[in-house]
Amino acid sequence: MKINLFAIALFMLAIHNVTAQSTFDKWPAIKEFHSVMSQTFHPAEEGNLQPIKTRSEELMNKASALLKTGIPEEFGTAAVYASAEKLQLKSKALHKLVLAKGSDAEITKSLTELHDVFHDIVGLCSEKH
Repeated sequence: MKINLFAIALFMLAIHNVTAQSTFDKWPAIKEFHSVMSQTFHPAEEGNLQPIKTRSEELMNKASALLKTGIPEEFGTAAVYASAEKLQLKSKALHKLVLAKGSDAEITKSLTELHDVFHDIVGLCSEKH
């Protein structure tokens, strides 16, 4: 399962590499979110939940910043706004789960769902190019 998740992540990175890079350049808040997401999600894929357990609040704050700092006009579709709101809600739920000392399985599931929403946003922004 770990290999499959890793292969999927590499595939998604390859697909979005060029457009994601330009998306990240144009939208610093999504780049900052991605930085924390990658530093917490990839260890979780290997069974190490310590990074997300110690950085869930930071991840939540980065998700919140996406809406507070504003979505660049070229990405400002209803779908991107809806996904950014979903990202914010799911990051809050993940942080609450960590604070409540949820099970590793629950935390992993919540983090994976959050990661999927992040990739939805990047994909929606890539469609604009």
